[in-house]
Amino acid sequence: MRHFTSVTQLGDLKDAFAAARYVKENPFADQALGKNRTLLLVFFNNSLRTRLSTQKAGLNLGMNVIVLDVNQGAWKLETERGVIMDGDKSEHLLEAIPVMGSYCDIIGVRSFARFENKADDYNEVILNQFIKYSGKPVFSMEAATRHPLQTFADMITIEEYKTKARPKVVMTWAPHPKALPQAVPNSFAEGLNMTDYEFVIANPEGYDLAPEFVGDAKVTHDQDEALRGADFVYAKNWSVADDAHYGEVLNRDRSWTVTTEKMALTNDAFFMHCLPVRRNMIVSDDVIESPRSLVIPEAANRVVSAQTVLKEILKSL
Repeated sequence: MRHFTSVTQLGDLKDAFAAARYVKENPFADQALGKNRTLLLVFFNNSLRTRLSTQKAGLNLGMNVIVLDVNQGAWKLETERGVIMDGDKSEHLLEAIPVMGSYCDIIGVRSFARFENKADDYNEVILNQFIKYSGKPVFSMEAATRHPLQTFADMITIEEYKTKARPKVVMTWAPHPKALPQAVPNSFAEGLNMTDYEFVIANPEGYDLAPEFVGDAKVTHDQDEALRGADFVYAKNWSVADDAHYGEVLNRDRSWTVTTEKMALTNDAFFMHCLPVRRNMIVSDDVIESPRSLVIPEAANRVVSAQTVLKEILKSL
């Protein structure tokens, strides 16, 4: 593995889960792989779990780790080619990227959807510039359309907690006051379509994800119908994905909040969310604090997913 931008690049899931189990049980066993190697983590957006877990994963592998917050202390970066740079942006990404590449062996990039131009977002312009110009392996720490390290951690968590070979997993839209990207739900759908789980997506009218991510999932606009018999409930907000209203918020219907009453429709399901979460918008206090909430083990598995991927990239150097 040289670059990692989609959970589909994990290959055979049986092998990927076995590799993750080994990393979880032996977190410091492969430090020779990372010795004298430098990991650069570039953040264009805020982060808590991704920043800490990926840094920890690099350290576990014996790597030197540099964290660059582009919005804190770095020059403001221009990303568009052909722009006359007479504004507040002092450096162009096309020079910055190869410079960054000269200081490290592997680069992680976090760059959210901007909602300014769907084509730019869905073509992953910034992430692909790093792949093209850095000369180094690049992995996504969440891009405009996918969050593969999160999805891998989610899948590891489901594998650890499932009690049947083919659980029913429901990803449900839930309300949020702001417009959020489709990266997490896109990536989760992409990953779940790689499994043989029963996978259902529930969202209001107008919030269907792009078909290339929905894949073979069943889609319903009736949340209660989706939740009946579910073994895992993954709650997540996302903004509109279609071209006409891309990035807009058309619905804040609080009846979609995941509550105890909603969870009572399930098969005593586990609750999941990638965090951070807006309590009593996405999910009620009692659900996220219940013994069936997996949000903390799920977050802890972010180290495992990142370290498993980094280990594979290191092996390719």
